[in-house]
Amino acid sequence: MSAQKRVLVGGMHHESDTFNPITTGRDDIWVLRGTELLVAKNKSSVCGSIATLQAAGYDVIPALIARAVPNGEWDKDYYLSLKREFLQAITDAMPLDALCLSLHGSMRVREIGEAEGDLLESIRTICPDIPILASLDMHATVSQRMLDYVDGYVGYKCAPHTDTYETGIHAARMTIDTLEKGIRPTMAAVKIPFLIAGEQSETSVEPMKKLTATLRDYEKKPHIMAASYLLGFPWADTADNGVTAMVVTDGDMQLATQKARELAQLFWDTRAEFRFYNETREPSDALIHARASVEAGVYPVVLSDSGDNPTAGSSQDVTNFLQLILADTFLTSLNPPLCYQAFYDPALVAAAFRAGEGNTVEGMLGAAFDTETSAPIPVKAPVKKLCKAWAGAQNSDMALLHVGGVDVIVTAKHVGCYDPEMMRALGIEPEQRKIIVVKLGYLEPEIRTIAKRSILVLTDGSTNEVFSRLTYKHLPSPMYPMDKDMEWHAPSDHGLS
Repeated sequence: MSAQKRVLVGGMHHESDTFNPITTGRDDIWVLRGTELLVAKNKSSVCGSIATLQAAGYDVIPALIARAVPNGEWDKDYYLSLKREFLQAITDAMPLDALCLSLHGSMRVREIGEAEGDLLESIRTICPDIPILASLDMHATVSQRMLDYVDGYVGYKCAPHTDTYETGIHAARMTIDTLEKGIRPTMAAVKIPFLIAGEQSETSVEPMKKLTATLRDYEKKPHIMAASYLLGFPWADTADNGVTAMVVTDGDMQLATQKARELAQLFWDTRAEFRFYNETREPSDALIHARASVEAGVYPVVLSDSGDNPTAGSSQDVTNFLQLILADTFLTSLNPPLCYQAFYDPALVAAAFRAGEGNTVEGMLGAAFDTETSAPIPVKAPVKKLCKAWAGAQNSDMALLHVGGVDVIVTAKHVGCYDPEMMRALGIEPEQRKIIVVKLGYLEPEIRTIAKRSILVLTDGSTNEVFSRLTYKHLPSPMYPMDKDMEWHAPSDHGLS
């Protein structure tokens, strides 16, 4: 292998919720550029690719990697500035032998739409002939443009995504094989009319356990470079949405087509097996059962406010479930109090810091961004604890307020709410609480270990788990599970269908 072979790495990562009115902007997005990218040591896919390519003796040229917590669509101007920077990095690095990219697949931009197809189309104008390989998030929404401008993709196979680094390694190995063996990968993809949320598709349980095992079995077969299920992102109202079965081969399009079709049909034939794995209830019912657990001495009970899950892209400010809790005298009289993690409300956090610990803050809580799903709650609350620029939440300021008998965490930034360390940073020992509410879907391992019982609550918000409660305007029809009795068979021709 010639040490002179040059591969450019970089990408963009975001799950963009089109039902969330927040625009993801410059302050929400973190970017690693150039040498920063090369020296980064984390478990991301791009780091897996860089380490593998460097170990193989390649000259790795870094562009940039841009990421943000799932949220609303990206700001157009900032995206375009990053895109220009990315394209300039490619132009400056030419000639290149290949690109090995790290993409999400469900990133969207205000007034533009899908980001990956837009970015890749422009990249191909600069380097029309060299191989481009890429890793994708398992929840990528595959478009025809994504297929047109890339030679091959490989998606994560674990949900939660514990194999991001390994997927980056896989993408790099595909790149190395392409260059060293002189092949040009071929790719076939079949779109399945199926919306599925992560809360029904964890890969540690069936049916995803056997479906992902099938992918791994396919990848052991001769000539198959990658096999992936890309599940789409259900909280994006797009014409491309749905599950995609994808197979990349070392040049055999007939094999790619045959295997992609087999995988698509297998996924469809398994559809009745998908379900919520955790105990799942409507809001009022969930509170009844939480109280029963506390009275029986089984706690902490962790309730997931799943419809307003910022980790999946919701606004983190819907108040409906909190309103229900505040109306329940049992829940508001717990000792220690019920803890609710967390609301995104920068104005209220700023007011709490002005008031100071031990004093009272007055204002409105929640519904600062999503003004349609719920209404703000007037509060006159003691400020129990303040935390300045907590590193575990992108240096967000945080406040612990005692609202009507409930300890409510409020953040100055839109952040994930899965980490019990957020509570500890504000002086709360989560193991001692009887009921904890988190704006989350399935529980992450750290908080799962604390819960003696957990309930997924079918709450309101822009990550509503009951898709029929959302207003889709662009989604293809028919679509399972909204159309439960629909029939579908995988087509025999390749390409998105």
